[in-house]
Amino acid sequence: MIKEEILKKAQEVVPSKRQLLWQETGFYGLYSFGMNTFTDSEFGSGGESPELFDPEDLNVRLWAKAAKMAEMKGVLLTVKHYDGFCLWPSEYTNHSVKNSPWKNGEGDLVKELSDACRENGLKFGIFISLWDKHDLRYGTGEEYDKFFKNQLRELLTNYGDIFMVWLDNTCVPGKKGRRQSHDMEGIYALIRELQPDAVIGGAGPDVRFSGNYVGVCRKAEWSVVPYYYAPGAMQKDDVKPPRKVSFTDLDLGSRKKIRKGHRLIWFPSETVMPMRKSWFYHEYEMYDAKPLSKIVDTWYNTVGGNSCFMLGISPDKNGKIPPQDAETLLSVGAQLQIDFNEDLALDSLMSASSSEKGCGPENVLLADRDLYWKSSADDENPWIMIDLTDDYDIDKVVITEHIRTGQHVEEFTLYGMVNDEWQKLSEGTVIGYKRICRFPEVRVQYMKLVIEKSRGPVSIERLEAY
Repeated sequence: MIKEEILKKAQEVVPSKRQLLWQETGFYGLYSFGMNTFTDSEFGSGGESPELFDPEDLNVRLWAKAAKMAEMKGVLLTVKHYDGFCLWPSEYTNHSVKNSPWKNGEGDLVKELSDACRENGLKFGIFISLWDKHDLRYGTGEEYDKFFKNQLRELLTNYGDIFMVWLDNTCVPGKKGRRQSHDMEGIYALIRELQPDAVIGGAGPDVRFSGNYVGVCRKAEWSVVPYYYAPGAMQKDDVKPPRKVSFTDLDLGSRKKIRKGHRLIWFPSETVMPMRKSWFYHEYEMYDAKPLSKIVDTWYNTVGGNSCFMLGISPDKNGKIPPQDAETLLSVGAQLQIDFNEDLALDSLMSASSSEKGCGPENVLLADRDLYWKSSADDENPWIMIDLTDDYDIDKVVITEHIRTGQHVEEFTLYGMVNDEWQKLSEGTVIGYKRICRFPEVRVQYMKLVIEKSRGPVSIERLEAY
């Protein structure tokens, strides 16, 4: 495909409503708690007795409050892991909380946490394994799929709005190579029917897993990528993908990469990392807990690098967040509140190299997501300038593209006026939903964002300075 055609295609790819809602969530937690917590395991066998599940002092309101204090906007719960034990009283299996001593079998952890999240203004989502080691129907095809969809229907109809369904497709073949061939299209359709605003992550078509579990995302995290990076169920196309497709490639969406994509899709990045070495609680990992600095740096690199950040939290056998982890979560929230206490750009004077009618530079200071600055079509190197009206000490600038009209910026440079000369403060590749530029503190009144390279006219939604 010729260069001009593919660039025009790339300009026109935009996110769905559900993807926009998810992107706005930014930072959320994954509570990994279940049978593995009580067997000191990460994978389980499927043969564990429900009698083992008995958290003595479980209060999920504290989980929700901890997430809120960490400045998270949502929480996911591992409702069923590979061992097949369900944290809700499913009608379709006996391997669930209804046969545990916890609350005499009357408990429903999914309901308790979903309610607690809404009480605290948090979104709620579910993490569920496609692999079920306990259920003997696994590997039978249609019979198992019917069982899985029935459980999914319970989860998506009984617990209010769900913002994300994370499908874990990890599987190790069992005896005689038993492996399930899932009806992924049917699973996607069911989720769309029951929770149309929920994104499907993991093995899903809405959110792209970054490819590692250590919180690392790319320096150029494109949301517009070739179709073949999506799950196999979404790859129905008359053009075969390249032989080697790796989700861990450093480059997924540059001009060079998209030229090979017969079809382009909006498939944004999610970066994940547990607070400890593992996802579930293990007492021997108490010294492996990540420090505040690691989590905050990861937040900046992910949320501030056009990705979303899912942080894994592992309550102990009593249902408590370990004190060290709880303190870290509180400190993360406190640090973010300090770092973004006051937007010093709010009362600035704005100017730009060019503007489309109704899309002037002053729009970047407004909270209305329907307003933005858009450069003229013939402006090859557009810029927008901030006059703070006084000198301020600045070490962070937040830039967001108006991604409802696409992701267009390929290279940018941020300058500050120091001693009557423009000094480079930061530079980067993509902007996307959010780019946070950090640099040594500098005292400035004027700053200029210059777009060095783009895919058509540029639309910037917000500029903030801290």
